[in-house]
Amino acid sequence: MRCFYTDAFVLPLPPEHRFPMQKYRLLRERVEAELPWLRLEVPAAASDVELQRAHAPEYVAKVAAGHLSTTDMRAIGFPWSPEMVERSRRSAGATLGACRSALQENIAVNLAGGTHHARRDAGAGFCVFNDAAVAARAMQAESLAARIAIIDLDVHQGDGTAAIFAGDPSVYTLSVHGAKNYPFRKERSRLDVELADGAGGAEYLAALDAALARLFGEFDADLVIYLAGADPYAGDRYGRLKLDKAALAERDARVYEACAARALPLAVAMAGGYADRIEDIVDIHFATVRLAALHWARFAPGCIVPALAAREAL
Repeated sequence: MRCFYTDAFVLPLPPEHRFPMQKYRLLRERVEAELPWLRLEVPAAASDVELQRAHAPEYVAKVAAGHLSTTDMRAIGFPWSPEMVERSRRSAGATLGACRSALQENIAVNLAGGTHHARRDAGAGFCVFNDAAVAARAMQAESLAARIAIIDLDVHQGDGTAAIFAGDPSVYTLSVHGAKNYPFRKERSRLDVELADGAGGAEYLAALDAALARLFGEFDADLVIYLAGADPYAGDRYGRLKLDKAALAERDARVYEACAARALPLAVAMAGGYADRIEDIVDIHFATVRLAALHWARFAPGCIVPALAAREAL
């Protein structure tokens, strides 16, 4: 299974910044140590052409040149720098790579990504370019997948994704999120499932089962892009839900099984996570990756040794 990583492209942040940038390096190092048979790759940067299928050309140009306003950058939450631009391009490129790989090998992973608050002409909430939207449009433009489902299980609504694909029947946007959490002005996804503050694992998983049944009952997908946020975790500073790590792993397993039952290629991105202990964020993301590895090994022809390694890791 191929895993695309971007932690070599560091976004410089002030020491007090709340975004846990180091989680990406820690996740990649853990994957290297515990699942060494996975293929770790640095993605190509998303090109202007690829970005402009999902984003307004003038927005892409302003990001590249550093011409966004102070208000624009405040909404994104990062200071502008050339490194920010390069990392954002690489993060989108990683989901592009994961989609192309999934269409060949059943499943692939971006060890970052999930930047679902970025809209066509603006960034927000630590999201500059919308990697899932960029990748979906690329797969369509390259005639690799015509109908794409985006399953967004970050605790925050994928408002940027919903806005980009509003009225487009070729992309099904599903978002399961906290009803009262950021963004406080929601967009309309094809299917939104809103959960009350304090919802736990049983409630979440029941809602997810119903949402997946509805999605696949209404939509015949060629490819699924899955945003596996770590922030529904009970220990997340901004999550407001109460899932433990076992429930989050079960969430991932149900998405993987739903796709496997329909022989659907699946590209996975990590999305958000803001637990006080960065080790908890990495634990949750790593569980997502190792379950993906098991899913891949089940369907990869002749993959006996990796399958055993994946089961041992679980």
